[in-house]
Amino acid sequence: MLGNTSFSDTAGGDGSGRRALILVENLSVPFDRRVWQECTTLRDAGWDVHVICPQGSKRDTEAEAEIDGVWIHRYPLRAATGGPAGYLKEYGTALWHTTRLARKVGPVDVVHACNPPDLLFLPALWLKRRGARFVFDQHDLVPELYLSRFDRGKDLLYRAVCALERRTYRAADIVLATNESYRDVAVRRGGRRPKDVFVVRSAPAIERFQPVPPEPELKRGKPHLLCYLGVMGPQDGVDYALRALAKLRDEFGRTDWHAVFVGSGDAFDAMVELSRQLGLSEQVQFTGRIPDADLVRYLSTADVCLSPDPRNPLNDVSTMNKVLEYMAMGRPIVSFDLKEARVSAGDAAVYAPANDEAEFAGLITLLMDDPEKRARMGKIGQERISGPLSWRNSQASLLAAYAAACRDHAPVSAGRPVRTGKRPRS
Repeated sequence: MLGNTSFSDTAGGDGSGRRALILVENLSVPFDRRVWQECTTLRDAGWDVHVICPQGSKRDTEAEAEIDGVWIHRYPLRAATGGPAGYLKEYGTALWHTTRLARKVGPVDVVHACNPPDLLFLPALWLKRRGARFVFDQHDLVPELYLSRFDRGKDLLYRAVCALERRTYRAADIVLATNESYRDVAVRRGGRRPKDVFVVRSAPAIERFQPVPPEPELKRGKPHLLCYLGVMGPQDGVDYALRALAKLRDEFGRTDWHAVFVGSGDAFDAMVELSRQLGLSEQVQFTGRIPDADLVRYLSTADVCLSPDPRNPLNDVSTMNKVLEYMAMGRPIVSFDLKEARVSAGDAAVYAPANDEAEFAGLITLLMDDPEKRARMGKIGQERISGPLSWRNSQASLLAAYAAACRDHAPVSAGRPVRTGKRPRS
């Protein structure tokens, strides 16, 4: 809920009395689920938590808000268009607003910067000079993201993003990695000491993903429902999924399914058009972003969930949130054979050779025809999410990382006011 007290009235808080400032450019908060889980974990451990992030377009629109004891400062930001010049404008605007709002927040003990982009080390360095410790939360490997998204090879811009990553690693006191592959990059490429890199895996909020009774009407009169959930960007493989569904119809003769694609992104319109070109418009539904309750309805009804991320330099070593969310809902998964997909899903998924759309279609057929296998896989996924991949384990690692960052470091924020006179809107 939104509070009615000013930021300065709540400075200091209780517990440790330390203050953390989390910087995010890629998504608004609390829409960014990983960041929100980190915020609430730190809050529950006695930290006063502030976040600086962009405003959302349909949600998270308030400039200032206090939600469940976390203070959120948001700024207007238009996503990049038009190539490198567009990104330069986006990132320049974000850095200006981030620095402006950081001045208003005041002194902090930890500045916690989440990439992409690898530019937030600049305001982090400014805060370090004022006594903060810098925790770098590496959500994406930006050099691999650049190679996978833009297909420009190792050009001048690639070398620039590599240099920014090196600067970020060098500036950080502690690095958070989302999986062991990212941790290896931080040690090997970033030159970080292993003891300074903590694996804090993303994990779905279990309370958000509670199955409900299936609704057969969502299948649009077909025996089977196939579901995709996630971002639709150039590197996310929605085009691979659509071509696989066309093969499912044309090469396997299967029309006993309806597919729903939940989510949005800068490739959304292109994917709708590709679906039309493939003659799939009657069998494939694009919902855009939908409320959590509707998302749970679709996933609870789905027979097979799709994780079509193609093998590329980024995807092979990244943990896909959609895979974890499918598992939390007890759904069987068809995936391409990626290193970290296997680490996450294990036997909760079946794996097609990388980027092989025909094999991907064949595995969908296999699962549609074997309800017992689907049930076994779903149970395995739920057990993994409630066990080794649970957020409880990540919470412990996050708090250990903060303890390491603050070891032998006296609080710099205790008892100092936050410089703002505004009140959040209720």
